[in-house]
Amino acid sequence: MVAARNRSVPLGRKGSAWDIANAAVFLAFDEAKFITGVCLPVDGGQSCSAAFPG
Repeated sequence: MVAARNRSVPLGRKGSAWDIANAAVFLAFDEAKFITGVCLPVDGGQSCSAAFPG
């Protein structure tokens, strides 16, 4: 079951809490101050690959 799930994610692995935390930290930095009102999927490309099955 784990292998099948990992195959469904383009990056080939399950995401971790660190992946989410790193995205949140990036958004908290001053360099991201112009990013507003956006949906930022942190899913290893899984949401994009669902739109383009291959």
